[in-house]
Amino acid sequence: MRVRAFAKINLSLRVLGVRPDGYHELRTIFQSIALHDTLTIRAVRGPFRLTCDDPDCPSDATNLIWRAAERLWTAAGRRGSPRDISIHLAKRIPLQAGLGGGSSDAAAALRALARMWRVDEARLRATAAVLGADVPYFLEGGTVLGLERGDLLFPLIDHPAAWVVLALPPFGVSTKEAFGWWDQTAGGRTSSRFRSAGSPARRSRESVLLPELQNDLEPAVAAQHPQIGRLIRAMRRAGASHAQMSGSGSAAFGLFPRRTDAVRAAEALDSRSGRGTITMVTRTLNRPSYQALAAT
Repeated sequence: MRVRAFAKINLSLRVLGVRPDGYHELRTIFQSIALHDTLTIRAVRGPFRLTCDDPDCPSDATNLIWRAAERLWTAAGRRGSPRDISIHLAKRIPLQAGLGGGSSDAAAALRALARMWRVDEARLRATAAVLGADVPYFLEGGTVLGLERGDLLFPLIDHPAAWVVLALPPFGVSTKEAFGWWDQTAGGRTSSRFRSAGSPARRSRESVLLPELQNDLEPAVAAQHPQIGRLIRAMRRAGASHAQMSGSGSAAFGLFPRRTDAVRAAEALDSRSGRGTITMVTRTLNRPSYQALAAT
């Protein structure tokens, strides 16, 4: 069985403060894109095994795919550790880029293993929720509003189709680092304790979408890695309708209405962005397309 794990960008990421549980209160808009990893899952005798074609990607119990398999195995009512399954991960989504690769891989593994182990939808979603804040999103896809830690999800009308230029610097940014830098900024200090404007369930979807699309982590991360800011400015000069850092970085993206515009912008970035930066051209995926492609 082969399944695809699609990347995401954050069209907007607002950090409202720090919650009592230590996590950050977020208001984000997720958007699926066509860039994807591929998981090949086989029934084999013996202990659970995970391999990957990227030597920088862990293939042990620290990988979220492994943890997904362990938790779903237990949710399926089975004892001990997972066995009689091997998963090979063909990695195309860069690590530590803010594109959700690890979470998407875990969600893809959950979808496939739930079918094989006959786990119902409720237990599948409950398992996704405990694996990480982004994992539940990858069971939905398309354009989705995420509140609280980003895991309280409200599907939105899909963003108009767009071509996406990704610019990937030759370094990654960990989520922990990015939020730590935000905490150290003046904005982070003044918002060090989340002050609720009411229960998210009581706020209209329109009210949380009114502010301009932006990424609150971007200034703090770009202060540490100025190349990210330069890439975003280059996207805008190339005609992007919207350009910013995705998630906690390090990837920058720009949206373009036509493929020819996106390719032209990517070529310009290739010639100016410096050694080690990789550019890719992909496209957004609406929810029906995402769910159809992720299921096969």
